Amino acid sequence: MNMRVVWEAAEKALRTVVSVPFRLAGKRLGDETWEKLLQFLKFCMVGVSNTVVSLGVYYIFVLINKNWYIAGNAVGFVASVLNSYFWNSRYVFGKTDEVAKTMVKTFAAYGTNLIIGTALLYLFVDVLHISEFAAPLLNLIITIPLNFILNKLWVMK
Repeated sequence: MNMRVVWEAAEKALRTVVSVPFRLAGKRLGDETWEKLLQFLKFCMVGVSNTVVSLGVYYIFVLINKNWYIAGNAVGFVASVLNSYFWNSRYVFGKTDEVAKTMVKTFAAYGTNLIIGTALLYLFVDVLHISEFAAPLLNLIITIPLNFILNKLWVMK
């Protein structure tokens, strides 16, 4: 099935659901407001898929050998950045031109998150002795907002 068809069906269903509170308040969900909201919701959906990809790869490494958590974090990072670039450039921001430039910016933005996330992971696991299974979840509290800001204001601007 064509991914564009899936996105369009999801958008239509989502707009119907999101419009309900507006109608109940006696207001109309305008097209401009909807487009901004839709872009944010798409970004969130891509973010969830990135998290699943990254954590999936990370946990595979940890399950093989718990001392491989740093390697799992790095490989999960690369997999999630490729996932993010694909979905954000095509379906969230619709920016398929300047592929090389956008890809470099994507890796730079996520690279910042990788450095911060890896340092936090080390701090949580080796210094604070938090489980290597729980530590990446704590990372998300810091890295998700940073990632959104970098992508919205710089990468896909």
